[in-house]
Amino acid sequence: MNNNTLESPARRAVMAGTVVVAATLAAGSGLAQALEPSGKTGKNPGAGVAVDVLIVGGGSAGAVLARRLSENSKRQVLLLEAGHSYGPRQYPEILAKSDIVGANGNPEFEWGYKTQPGYIDHPIGALRGKVLGGSSAINGAVAIRARPEDFKRWDLPGWSYEDMLPSFKKLETHSGGASALHGHDGPLPVHQLDRADVTPMQRAFIDASVSNGFKVIGDFDGADANGVGPYPMNIVNGVRVNTGMAYLTDEVRARNNLHIRPDSLVDKVLFDGKRAIGVQLANGEKLLAGEVILSAGSYGSAAILLRSGVGPGDDLRALEIPVVADLPVGKHLVDHPFYYNAYAAKPELIGGQSPAIGAKVWTHSSHAKTGELDLHITATHLFPHDQSPTKVGFVLAVALTRPLSRGTVSLASRDPFVAPKIDLNFLAEADDRQRLLEGIRMARKIGATAPLNSLIASELNPGQGNDSDEALLASARASLDTYHHPTSTAPMGRPGDSHAVVDLEAKVLGLQGLRVVDASIFPDVPSVATNLTVIATAEKIARYYA
Repeated sequence: MNNNTLESPARRAVMAGTVVVAATLAAGSGLAQALEPSGKTGKNPGAGVAVDVLIVGGGSAGAVLARRLSENSKRQVLLLEAGHSYGPRQYPEILAKSDIVGANGNPEFEWGYKTQPGYIDHPIGALRGKVLGGSSAINGAVAIRARPEDFKRWDLPGWSYEDMLPSFKKLETHSGGASALHGHDGPLPVHQLDRADVTPMQRAFIDASVSNGFKVIGDFDGADANGVGPYPMNIVNGVRVNTGMAYLTDEVRARNNLHIRPDSLVDKVLFDGKRAIGVQLANGEKLLAGEVILSAGSYGSAAILLRSGVGPGDDLRALEIPVVADLPVGKHLVDHPFYYNAYAAKPELIGGQSPAIGAKVWTHSSHAKTGELDLHITATHLFPHDQSPTKVGFVLAVALTRPLSRGTVSLASRDPFVAPKIDLNFLAEADDRQRLLEGIRMARKIGATAPLNSLIASELNPGQGNDSDEALLASARASLDTYHHPTSTAPMGRPGDSHAVVDLEAKVLGLQGLRVVDASIFPDVPSVATNLTVIATAEKIARYYA
């Protein structure tokens, strides 16, 4: 664990130059020992007691699995979460308030990871949630699915958009009601914003985008998403509804066969030969299970696998970790690079600033393949206002949603309290740089168009006159951030795929009793925020346990 305080997007400097043990044992005995941490989340198996399924990580995947797998009252399920737990209606404001993103970098709720400099010549804060609900408790609450084209790119049997649609529908209660596309009785509320819900700046952004030829999109999950419009969000009355709230309701937490143990950092998976038999916590405590599921996220699950001896053999031997399975864990990290086209606003015209995130353009560059939407421009009020000469500003945030550059996650130490080494390798591929330049120019053109331009006092990043490729790339190198959508550190693959770490049912290759279920198993990053696709993935994997 790295306790360095991490700057949130709302506090990052955005001006150029400132960047800011045996197999299944009889379950149930000893499971009534009460544990009463914050949130009073349930009962805790004592050390040495086996459960049927042990889930590591209570975030967007782990909370789903805990709910679904415990629906079978004969199955004993233990959910371990490294962070705190709160009751569904007891999350502190820093987590519940939707306009606060990244928990403001508070190390009590956020891991504090920093990336390695590369072509981007500064470390980047890699936000990850550390609380029941995981990163769904600190994210932007965007509720959009991966596109059919994303799943076509994965090219995996059983993982097409049509295969995933039942899971997407099952997870949501959509404000538009039940339809062929959307569900209306799932745990997660999804509210489609309209013009009346967004801020004056965001409405001006939509109108300026329309003036630049973009059509208005009513549902970004629809067949045609190339255009501009308000977001669908998992927000209710200003509260970000994370998976700890939505899936782990009071009723679910009261199940006798579900045991939630917070403040429990996992060091490694324990093995008997090639079979996972439980986990060891950072304090040395061992917990036994018939099966272990890692749902600790693209950084957390990869680090646990590596400490457990599952990963590239040479890397493990260098740290004197016995090799259990030589697999390419951490070798194919992907994330969305994120550039801040920042403006000083006119205080007398800017108007209300909530929701902080409200509308976007989703479109394609000239380099995109047919059907791909590889550029994303979000109109957001997440801005350090003290850096504006007018003391108020906003950002048109440009994301490259189909990056080609690949990074890595590796261990700096066998110590579970030491953060993994994260190299996002952003913009290493020249094609990524060219497409991001297109996106920046597109955002600036929208910013210069009425009615949005009437709200602007001056452009702060990249700044007037910085129009050449060289100047824009220099600005990107100085101020680029991440959209915080890391994936693919333990990717799924077909038999014989040299990149694969898990099979099509998320089972770790060559091992028994061990699955990974979170964004790390995506073969590539979806072209949009990842949260709904992670939840749907967990819903799909849970069906294997019915």
